Parts: sequence; C-alpha cells; structure tokens
Amino acid sequence: MKSPRTCVSPQGQFVVGIHVPKFAVDNFRHNSIKDVLGRLPDGKPVENQSNFPQGQVRVNAADRIYEIANAFPFRGSTFINSAWADRKAKRPDTIGLALRPDCSLTACLKQWQKDEKISRDSVRKVLERLPRPLKLALAQASTDPAELCVLAGCACDFVFDNGKDHPPTGVAFKKTDQGRHFPIVHDHDLYDVLGNNPALPDAYKEIMVLKPGIQGNSPIVGESRKDTHVFEYMRANSYIPWGHYASNMANDQIRYRANDLTPSDMTGIRHLYYQRIYVRLAQMLGIMLPATGRALSPDELEALRIKILDALSSSDHSPLDNDSPFFTGALWGWNFGFGFAQSGHRLHASHQMIHQQNAMIPESIPDNNGSPYPCFACGDLISDFIQDYKAAHGTDFFTAFIKAIKNNQRTDMNPDCPNDLVVWENEKVMLFAPKAQVSEWELMLMTKAPCPHVLAADAATRNALDTGIRIAIQAQEALGAQLVTSVEFSGRFNSPVPGQHIVYSFIPRLPYAPGTFSEAQMRFIGGCYPEDFAFACRQALDS
Repeated sequence: MKSPRTCVSPQGQFVVGIHVPKFAVDNFRHNSIKDVLGRLPDGKPVENQSNFPQGQVRVNAADRIYEIANAFPFRGSTFINSAWADRKAKRPDTIGLALRPDCSLTACLKQWQKDEKISRDSVRKVLERLPRPLKLALAQASTDPAELCVLAGCACDFVFDNGKDHPPTGVAFKKTDQGRHFPIVHDHDLYDVLGNNPALPDAYKEIMVLKPGIQGNSPIVGESRKDTHVFEYMRANSYIPWGHYASNMANDQIRYRANDLTPSDMTGIRHLYYQRIYVRLAQMLGIMLPATGRALSPDELEALRIKILDALSSSDHSPLDNDSPFFTGALWGWNFGFGFAQSGHRLHASHQMIHQQNAMIPESIPDNNGSPYPCFACGDLISDFIQDYKAAHGTDFFTAFIKAIKNNQRTDMNPDCPNDLVVWENEKVMLFAPKAQVSEWELMLMTKAPCPHVLAADAATRNALDTGIRIAIQAQEALGAQLVTSVEFSGRFNSPVPGQHIVYSFIPRLPYAPGTFSEAQMRFIGGCYPEDFAFACRQALDS
C-alpha cells in the first residue's frame, strides 16, 4: 500500500524536504533593449543591462526552500522561503502587523484649511459628495466616529425621535405592496462596511446591525445569560442544507475585538453549540429533553450527552422520523473580522460582531437516481486518512502526530533559535503552530486524547476547547490579524474509526497574501518558520 503523503513519520518525527536550487538556463533572446531607468543623486544613470545577459544564465545559489507536506494530506503542502524566514528568525519578536492607524478625512480637511474655520456643515457636504469608492474606503479605514456617522446617513435613512441633535433611535422603514417591511438602505455595501467598523458609535451599531430583528426575521431559538448575553439565531433558508444556527453576542454585549471576549462570553457562545447538537441528536433518538424554554444547565447538558452515547451504543435505537435524513456529523465555523475593498471585493465574512455558526450534516440523501448519496463533512477526510495511515504504518496517526509536536526539531535546524511549536496547553488540549501552515500564522487546537467529536467531549474537555479557541484568536489578534477563519474537523457520531481527535484550525488572512494560483494548487507559501511564529504567539500572550 502506498504511504499517505504527510509530514508525520510513524516514529513521531516531522519530515521536511529541502530544496537547494542550482541550475542553468539557456538564452533564446534575439535582441537587447538597453535603457536608462533613472538617475542617482549624483546624476549617474541607472541602466537595465542586468536584464539582458549574454549567453547561458547560471543560478548557483538560489534561496533554499523548505517543502513540508501538511500533516493532513488533503491540505496540500507548505513552502517556506528561507531568505524571508531567516530574517524573521533573527528577531522572532518582530513578527506582527502594525496597529491600525488613526484615519480622519475631517482632520485632514481642517489641517489643510487651518487658517480658515471649516464648518461642520461644509465637512458633511464634502463627505456626502465623495465618489463612492472613496466613501467605501473611508468607511473601512476611518477611526473618526463623527465622520462615520455622516457616512451612515449616506448609507440609509434614520429616525430621530429625540431630534437630529441626538443619536438616531432607529432606521427608517418602507412597506411593500405585499405588506412586508424593509429598511430604507441606499447603499448596502456602505451600510455593511460601517456596521463592521469598531469606531462607529455603539448607538449607531445597535440600530443598524445589532438590535434583534434589524437584519431580518430569523427566529431567536436560544440564549446564554450567565455573566454574558448571547442569542442563537436559526437560519432556515441557509447556504448550508437543512439550515444552520448562529450564536451572536447580543446587542447589549458589544464585542468587535477578540481581546474584548471574556471567558464567560466564549463559554456562552459554545454552550449554545453543544446544546443544539445534543438536543437534535436526543430528539432523533427519542430521548426526553431535561427542559425546553430555557437554556440547559451544564449538568443537564452533560447528563443528556451520556444518555445519547448510551443510546448510540445500543442496538435498538432508531431516528424518530424515518422520512428525514439521519444527521451524523457536526459543522462549526467562525468568521472573525470583516474586510471590504473600495473595488467592491469582499475580503472576509459578512456579519457584524463576534458570532459563530454550526449545523448538522446528514449521513446521506437520495441522489438523482434515488440511490443513497453520501454527504460531505470535512472531518470525514481525516477519518479516511488515519485509516490509511494505520494500514500503511501499523501505528495510530494522532499518537505519532502528538509525539512529533512534542519532540519537534526546528525547520531550519538552527540550534540557537526557538524550537517549540506549542503555544498553550493544559491536560486536555494543545494549541500549536502546525509544521505546515495553510496560511502564514495558522494555529491549530487539538485534544490530547482520542475525542472524535463534541459528543465525545466531557465537560472538562469542552471547557478546555472553549479556552483554547479564545486564546488562539486573541493571540493572532495581538499580533495584528484582523480577519481569521476558524473551522472544526470532527468525525461522525456513528463512525467506527477509533483514535480520531477533534481538531480546530485558525486561518488568518494577512495583507499581501491573497489566495492565488499557488493556493489553488494547494501550495501554501510561508515567510517565517512555524517555530518563530509559535514563539511570537507565546510572547503576545505573556504581554
């Protein structure tokens, strides 16, 4: 059997490929087009002779490139350019992005006209008359609350019950011929960008995007209120078949930054996820719920989990509704942050405030011929892989993976630089920089013991996962990441595959790193060694 392509050896070591390029290139050019590119301060010309060499071109010492197969084969390979990474290795404490700079067009206008007093009305007219691309760019970048309020007035119509000298009390609505109510929004993109700008005053955030109902009629079907406040929205007509659920921080607990998240916030958000998965499984298995009309307590949730596990291990269980698919998988994700370019390209997510989404995935559905069609879940790819790994090597993948992380040898083998991939851990989970990152600055969170899905996670493991998720995003944000996609890789509830661990991946989107042909070919480019990034994360958490 062919060995699965992974950087994790059966001996519990990471295997790294090393490219040391040295080659010659034949020259088929006809002409030389020599020209002056510019001049030095002393007037001497800078010419382009180096672009037109004569004869064969020899490359004797190109940059060393480290090629690392991802631990999970379906995630491709990472290529680290040593020239870039070596610079970071000399100063791993410099890994990070600059803080978002203050930006105010109003302040610029006043500075340009400092000898003349500019009225607020004049500033307002300038902002209102800006070309649309400039409005979008300013709405994204501005940190000036007053000018953001002016731009909000360009995006929609407001209701001022207390007069226009006070903040608006709502958004103006219109009624269609069918009797439906819609907010009067003149520019939906501008509206979304402003609603995602943390500098927009909270009073505007609440009435534009946070107050329950302002974004539509999605029912609120769950709530967490223990030292936090989180709503669970049901999305019936979802891009995820069979609907999904969104756990949003409530409008009275505004959280736009990861650093604002408290442990209670994360516990509340995740409690709604565990509760929804357990409740739906219990209903399919005919298990009576402890209660409805209120949140289940942690003890009730744990007792329900045990009953579900007992029912699944029994031979006589069956779904309640045989006409519906039997849901055997969970889906969880988190789009943190929002980005929008003046060109109209949405850079990340589409939602205001911190929220997380979850759904359940069927085992199968009928295909166009009436035959069972197996439904996709990303965790299935791990289940398939670890079976292949065990067949090829006679050892459990995750046992070897954890051993490799613990005994990591630095990618560039420099004994004077950081060597540890682990960012944070406790007795249940570990947060680490993967040896092969699908995005520079990726982090992963994994249980230390076999735990294929959240149904197998006891209360202590769930608490550890919740803590690790919060720490991961806060570490990345502390280094300057503003856009992070997080996903869960988990097994099926009825999977016979032993030894799978639940894994979370936190994937930042960084400036100057758009998805291009390399990423489309599953070739992920890195500019720093994972050991140096793990060091930077530990430093950020300690500061």
